[in-house]
Amino acid sequence: MKTDALPTGTLYRLSAFTRDPAGGNPAGVWIGAALPGPAEMQRIAADVGYSETAFVAPASGHARTVRYYSPLAEVTFCGHATIASGVVLGRRDGAGDYLLDTLAGPVNVRVTADGSDFSATLTSVDTKQRPADAVLEPALAALGWSRDELDDAIPPVIAYAGAWHLVLAVTSRERLEPLDYDFGALKALMEKNDLTTLQLVWRESDAVLHSRNPFPVGGVVEDPATGASAAALGGYLRDAGIVDSPFELTLRQGEDMGRPSLLAVSVPATGGIDVTGTAVDIPA
Repeated sequence: MKTDALPTGTLYRLSAFTRDPAGGNPAGVWIGAALPGPAEMQRIAADVGYSETAFVAPASGHARTVRYYSPLAEVTFCGHATIASGVVLGRRDGAGDYLLDTLAGPVNVRVTADGSDFSATLTSVDTKQRPADAVLEPALAALGWSRDELDDAIPPVIAYAGAWHLVLAVTSRERLEPLDYDFGALKALMEKNDLTTLQLVWRESDAVLHSRNPFPVGGVVEDPATGASAAALGGYLRDAGIVDSPFELTLRQGEDMGRPSLLAVSVPATGGIDVTGTAVDIPA
């Protein structure tokens, strides 16, 4: 397990939603007796340089406090860093249920072991949605997309499962392949409307979707695996009646940027959304 000793805790570096360190989404996981101050957490996250670093305290027990920082700002909730944290907690303290106190609310993480390997399942806070009308046209303009490329079966929406994400579905896989957007314009739009990422998807089948996630508000062009937006998408598909629940989804993300990731999403009839994944150490 790759670690760095810091004055008040230990920092781990893992890639989530993959078994290959060359794939998935890198995350920092800091664990210590007490959380550092906000300025110190921001400094550490910027130094780590991954899209998010999770800060977890105390150092033992099944109830923990977690805060998430991108290189530029704190975020309310991060799925891939939660999965990475679950794997680290499993290695340190064993399989079982861990209750994480996040800014979005309580998030349960169930850690399971398969020999020496661990996987984690997070259960999101309750989902909700709000209209995307005010942001749709400027978002399409920033992306260089047009309305006629959107999939009418999954209308645009802003969806929540711990953080807000603009969901845009397109009718073809080819539309997802190029992602050359106006970073500054999209960042400003997202900051104004409290958006964490864009969830850009193409539906291969009822059970398999392909996803890309711009994350300019975190200083990151694209996130290769985004558990929070996966949960928000699952909740939207259920809450809008687009898919009958309960149902299971596989999200394929990161493939176009060379970091393939697999996110397993389980959507019950009510309540939070389960997102399951693995995590692997990133070599020094």
